[in-house]
Amino acid sequence: MLNYILRRLALMIPTIFGILLVSFVVIQFVPGGPVERMIAQLQGHGAEATGRISGGGSGDMAGQNMAAQMTGQSSQYRGAQGLDPEFVKELEAMYGFDKPAPERFMTMIGNYLRFDLGTSYYRDVKVTDLVLEKMPVSISLGLWSTLLIYLISIPLGIKKAVKDGQPFDIWTSAAIFVGYAIPSFLFAILLIILFAGGRYFDLFPLRGIVSDDWATFPWWKQAIDYIWHMTLPVCAMVISGFAGLTMLTKNSFLDEIGKQYVLTARAKGLPEKKVLYGHVFRNAMLIVIAGFPAAFMHIFFTGSLLIEVIFSLDGLGLLGYESIINRDYPVVLGTLYIYALIGLVVTLLRDIVYVLVDPRINFEASPNA
Repeated sequence: MLNYILRRLALMIPTIFGILLVSFVVIQFVPGGPVERMIAQLQGHGAEATGRISGGGSGDMAGQNMAAQMTGQSSQYRGAQGLDPEFVKELEAMYGFDKPAPERFMTMIGNYLRFDLGTSYYRDVKVTDLVLEKMPVSISLGLWSTLLIYLISIPLGIKKAVKDGQPFDIWTSAAIFVGYAIPSFLFAILLIILFAGGRYFDLFPLRGIVSDDWATFPWWKQAIDYIWHMTLPVCAMVISGFAGLTMLTKNSFLDEIGKQYVLTARAKGLPEKKVLYGHVFRNAMLIVIAGFPAAFMHIFFTGSLLIEVIFSLDGLGLLGYESIINRDYPVVLGTLYIYALIGLVVTLLRDIVYVLVDPRINFEASPNA
């Protein structure tokens, strides 16, 4: 197993390189980059835009002294007519676009190897600091949502498989269909209306993961305050996320329960719990474990975007979305690098759990491992 882990760790390097290469190439062809946005500001707002630029961060200071250099000369950038080409070149240099794309890419890779993810174009903050600042929100949403979804879905799916066709299975299926049909953001709005001062009760806060004076609380009150803030967003994600995993668990168990080895175990007189949790569970859980990385990544990064917006939670999902809209390329590529690393590590952990659940699995015996 150790050799397999080492090989997988080694394969992470070309995998991440390929992800970053494809993303970098795509970005080169996306219109409306930072230079174009700066030109649009200068052309559309004149001196007023220049004033805003001058206060927007050290990366934009050059705009203050260059906005007045409008002439009638042309440029490769759409909308740059009327700007001095020298001014446009200085804008390119300010954002690092004065160098060839291959050179910029290799410089970026070298920096990423040192975990230097660059600086945001518009916030004048290191991308690493931004990610670390937003990470607690996304970790809180992703970790607790995933944990609760698995703690609810796996026992419920097993129970539904055992009670297949009985009233318990029928009634719980109704709740699952609701979870399938209604997305998490609609549940979030409903919870706000019911429990956050929307119309009925004002029991939970609507902003942040802790109170403003959280640091002054004793440790037990800090824990309560944290749970108080996280209750509604986590519930919204759990309600809409448990349905798929519950049905996957149920179907997996039903498939295993009908196999010959289960009939043999029952014929030998083994207790039902021993049959279910000593024999069926190990084989049925392989499919559930296989889907864990995708489920975790969806909840951790993608699924939390609307929840972060609705509950005013400033996390990685919102950061990634805003960076794409603003063409903040260092943040886009830096967060993508983090996502890729986490995804590959989680996939490796899935394979390790495979072996723990079923020791018969031997990845090292596979020629393609």
